Amino acid sequence: MRLRRKSEPDPALLLPIETPRLLLREFVSRDLDAVHSYSSRDDVTRFLVWGPNTLVQSKQTIRGFLDDQKERPRTSFDLAIVAKGTGHRGERRRVIGGVGLKLADWENRTGDIGYVLHPDYWGQGYAVEAARGLAHAGFRDFGLQRIVATCDQRNKASARVMEKLGMRREGAFRQSKFIQGEWRDEYLYAVLAAEFDFPA
Repeated sequence: MRLRRKSEPDPALLLPIETPRLLLREFVSRDLDAVHSYSSRDDVTRFLVWGPNTLVQSKQTIRGFLDDQKERPRTSFDLAIVAKGTGHRGERRRVIGGVGLKLADWENRTGDIGYVLHPDYWGQGYAVEAARGLAHAGFRDFGLQRIVATCDQRNKASARVMEKLGMRREGAFRQSKFIQGEWRDEYLYAVLAAEFDFPA
Protein backbone atom coordinates (compact mmCIF):
# COMPACT_ATOMS: atom_id res chain seq x y z
CA MET A 1 0.00 0.00 0.00
CA ARG A 2 1.48 3.34 -1.08
CA LEU A 3 1.38 6.11 1.51
CA ARG A 4 0.08 9.45 0.27
CA ARG A 5 2.54 12.32 0.54
CA LYS A 6 1.37 15.42 2.39
CA SER A 7 1.49 17.35 -0.88
CA GLU A 8 -1.00 14.99 -2.54
CA PRO A 9 -4.73 15.72 -2.46
CA ASP A 10 -7.33 14.10 -0.29
CA PRO A 11 -9.32 12.36 -3.04
CA ALA A 12 -12.77 13.02 -1.57
CA LEU A 13 -15.42 15.50 -2.58
CA LEU A 14 -18.57 15.56 -0.47
CA LEU A 15 -21.00 14.07 -2.99
CA PRO A 16 -23.60 14.48 -4.25
CA ILE A 17 -23.49 18.27 -4.58
CA GLU A 18 -26.90 19.93 -4.52
CA THR A 19 -27.79 23.32 -5.94
CA PRO A 20 -31.29 24.85 -6.11
CA ARG A 21 -32.16 23.08 -9.40
CA LEU A 22 -29.45 20.48 -9.85
CA LEU A 23 -27.81 17.41 -8.38
CA LEU A 24 -24.16 16.77 -9.24
CA ARG A 25 -23.26 13.10 -8.79
CA GLU A 26 -20.83 10.48 -10.01
CA PHE A 27 -21.45 9.09 -13.50
CA VAL A 28 -22.71 5.49 -13.67
CA SER A 29 -22.87 3.03 -16.55
CA ARG A 30 -26.58 3.63 -17.19
CA ASP A 31 -25.82 7.27 -18.06
CA LEU A 32 -24.47 6.20 -21.46
CA ASP A 33 -27.56 7.13 -23.49
CA ALA A 34 -27.82 10.56 -21.90
CA VAL A 35 -24.10 11.26 -22.36
CA HIS A 36 -24.19 10.13 -25.98
CA SER A 37 -27.25 12.30 -26.66
CA TYR A 38 -25.11 15.44 -26.23
CA SER A 39 -21.56 14.22 -26.84
CA SER A 40 -22.45 13.01 -30.35
CA ARG A 41 -23.70 16.44 -31.48
CA ASP A 42 -21.72 18.83 -33.68
CA ASP A 43 -23.34 21.90 -32.12
CA VAL A 44 -22.21 20.79 -28.64
CA THR A 45 -18.64 19.77 -29.47
CA ARG A 46 -17.55 22.20 -32.19
CA PHE A 47 -15.55 24.33 -29.74
CA LEU A 48 -14.37 21.45 -27.53
CA VAL A 49 -11.21 19.35 -27.56
CA TRP A 50 -13.24 16.15 -28.16
CA GLY A 51 -16.18 14.95 -30.23
CA PRO A 52 -18.52 14.60 -31.81
CA ASN A 53 -18.41 11.12 -30.31
CA THR A 54 -19.34 7.83 -31.87
CA LEU A 55 -21.23 5.45 -29.58
CA VAL A 56 -17.97 3.56 -28.99
CA GLN A 57 -16.26 6.81 -27.96
CA SER A 58 -19.10 7.67 -25.57
CA LYS A 59 -18.76 4.21 -24.01
CA GLN A 60 -15.03 4.84 -23.62
CA THR A 61 -15.79 8.20 -22.02
CA ILE A 62 -18.07 6.61 -19.42
CA ARG A 63 -15.47 3.89 -18.79
CA GLY A 64 -12.87 6.61 -18.25
CA PHE A 65 -15.11 8.36 -15.70
CA LEU A 66 -15.60 5.07 -13.82
CA ASP A 67 -11.85 4.38 -13.87
CA ASP A 68 -11.13 7.87 -12.50
CA GLN A 69 -13.50 7.18 -9.59
CA LYS A 70 -11.24 4.31 -8.51
CA GLU A 71 -7.97 6.26 -8.67
CA ARG A 72 -6.17 6.95 -5.39
CA PRO A 73 -5.18 9.69 -5.05
CA ARG A 74 -7.91 10.88 -7.34
CA THR A 75 -7.32 14.04 -9.36
CA SER A 76 -10.20 14.04 -11.90
CA PHE A 77 -13.79 14.55 -10.82
CA ASP A 78 -16.23 14.38 -13.73
CA LEU A 79 -19.80 14.60 -12.48
CA ALA A 80 -23.21 14.15 -14.07
CA ILE A 81 -25.47 17.20 -14.03
CA VAL A 82 -28.94 15.97 -13.08
CA ALA A 83 -32.01 18.22 -13.25
CA LYS A 84 -34.15 17.97 -10.13
CA GLY A 85 -37.88 17.56 -10.39
CA THR A 86 -39.61 17.63 -13.75
CA GLY A 87 -37.27 18.28 -16.63
CA HIS A 88 -37.58 18.61 -20.39
CA ARG A 89 -40.76 16.96 -21.76
CA GLY A 90 -41.79 15.88 -18.29
CA GLU A 91 -38.75 13.67 -17.71
CA ARG A 92 -37.60 13.37 -14.11
CA ARG A 93 -34.02 13.26 -12.82
CA ARG A 94 -32.58 13.58 -16.30
CA VAL A 95 -28.82 13.81 -16.89
CA ILE A 96 -28.53 17.04 -18.86
CA GLY A 97 -24.75 17.38 -19.05
CA GLY A 98 -21.48 17.07 -17.22
CA VAL A 99 -19.19 19.24 -15.13
CA GLY A 100 -15.62 18.41 -14.19
CA LEU A 101 -12.85 19.55 -11.89
CA LYS A 102 -9.26 18.40 -12.38
CA LEU A 103 -6.59 19.03 -9.76
CA ALA A 104 -4.20 20.30 -12.40
CA ASP A 105 -1.46 21.70 -10.14
CA TRP A 106 -1.83 20.41 -6.60
CA GLU A 107 1.42 21.96 -5.36
CA ASN A 108 -0.08 25.38 -6.11
CA ARG A 109 -3.64 24.37 -5.15
CA THR A 110 -5.01 24.98 -8.64
CA GLY A 111 -8.00 23.24 -10.20
CA ASP A 112 -9.26 23.29 -13.80
CA ILE A 113 -13.03 23.33 -14.34
CA GLY A 114 -15.10 22.51 -17.42
CA TYR A 115 -18.75 21.88 -18.34
CA VAL A 116 -20.98 20.68 -21.15
CA LEU A 117 -24.78 20.68 -21.54
CA HIS A 118 -27.34 19.21 -23.89
CA PRO A 119 -28.65 22.05 -26.13
CA ASP A 120 -32.20 21.57 -24.79
CA TYR A 121 -30.91 23.14 -21.57
CA TRP A 122 -28.80 25.97 -22.96
CA GLY A 123 -29.63 29.55 -21.99
CA GLN A 124 -31.27 28.66 -18.67
CA GLY A 125 -28.36 29.22 -16.30
CA TYR A 126 -27.69 25.53 -15.68
CA ALA A 127 -24.02 25.66 -16.71
CA VAL A 128 -23.34 28.54 -14.31
CA GLU A 129 -25.23 26.80 -11.50
CA ALA A 130 -23.39 23.50 -11.99
CA ALA A 131 -19.96 25.10 -12.32
CA ARG A 132 -20.56 27.31 -9.28
CA GLY A 133 -21.62 24.28 -7.23
CA LEU A 134 -18.51 22.31 -8.17
CA ALA A 135 -16.17 25.29 -7.77
CA HIS A 136 -17.61 25.88 -4.30
CA ALA A 137 -16.94 22.23 -3.42
CA GLY A 138 -13.41 22.46 -4.81
CA PHE A 139 -12.55 25.46 -2.69
CA ARG A 140 -14.27 23.98 0.36
CA ASP A 141 -13.19 20.33 0.19
CA PHE A 142 -9.70 20.69 -1.29
CA GLY A 143 -8.71 24.12 0.00
CA LEU A 144 -7.94 25.26 -3.53
CA GLN A 145 -6.37 28.67 -3.97
CA ARG A 146 -7.36 29.12 -7.60
CA ILE A 147 -9.65 27.60 -10.22
CA VAL A 148 -9.00 28.13 -13.92
CA ALA A 149 -10.92 27.43 -17.12
CA THR A 150 -10.25 27.85 -20.83
CA CYS A 151 -12.44 28.19 -23.90
CA ASP A 152 -12.14 28.65 -27.64
CA GLN A 153 -12.22 32.40 -28.26
CA ARG A 154 -15.26 31.93 -30.52
CA ASN A 155 -17.23 30.27 -27.73
CA LYS A 156 -18.95 33.38 -26.39
CA ALA A 157 -21.47 31.38 -24.34
CA SER A 158 -18.71 29.59 -22.41
CA ALA A 159 -16.88 32.87 -21.78
CA ARG A 160 -20.11 34.33 -20.35
CA VAL A 161 -20.43 31.36 -17.98
CA MET A 162 -16.92 32.01 -16.67
CA GLU A 163 -17.61 35.70 -16.22
CA LYS A 164 -20.84 34.95 -14.32
CA LEU A 165 -18.77 32.76 -11.99
CA GLY A 166 -16.68 35.81 -11.16
CA MET A 167 -13.71 34.58 -13.19
CA ARG A 168 -11.39 37.11 -14.78
CA ARG A 169 -9.84 36.75 -18.20
CA GLU A 170 -6.12 36.39 -17.55
CA GLY A 171 -4.85 35.46 -20.97
CA ALA A 172 -5.52 35.22 -24.69
CA PHE A 173 -3.50 32.55 -26.47
CA ARG A 174 -3.12 32.44 -30.25
CA GLN A 175 -3.25 29.07 -32.01
CA SER A 176 -2.47 27.32 -28.74
CA LYS A 177 -4.21 23.99 -29.43
CA PHE A 178 -4.63 21.81 -32.50
CA ILE A 179 -8.22 20.57 -32.29
CA GLN A 180 -10.32 18.77 -34.87
CA GLY A 181 -7.89 19.57 -37.66
CA GLU A 182 -7.22 23.24 -36.94
CA TRP A 183 -5.28 25.51 -34.62
CA ARG A 184 -7.50 27.20 -32.05
CA ASP A 185 -7.19 30.48 -30.17
CA GLU A 186 -8.06 30.26 -26.47
CA TYR A 187 -8.99 32.44 -23.52
CA LEU A 188 -7.83 31.63 -19.99
CA TYR A 189 -10.04 32.62 -17.06
CA ALA A 190 -9.42 32.23 -13.32
CA VAL A 191 -10.93 32.97 -9.92
CA LEU A 192 -9.23 32.95 -6.53
CA ALA A 193 -10.79 31.55 -3.37
CA ALA A 194 -10.72 35.05 -1.86
CA GLU A 195 -12.75 36.39 -4.81
CA PHE A 196 -15.26 33.56 -5.18
CA ASP A 197 -18.88 34.32 -4.30
CA PHE A 198 -19.63 31.48 -1.90
CA PRO A 199 -23.32 30.59 -1.43
CA ALA A 200 -24.83 31.79 1.84
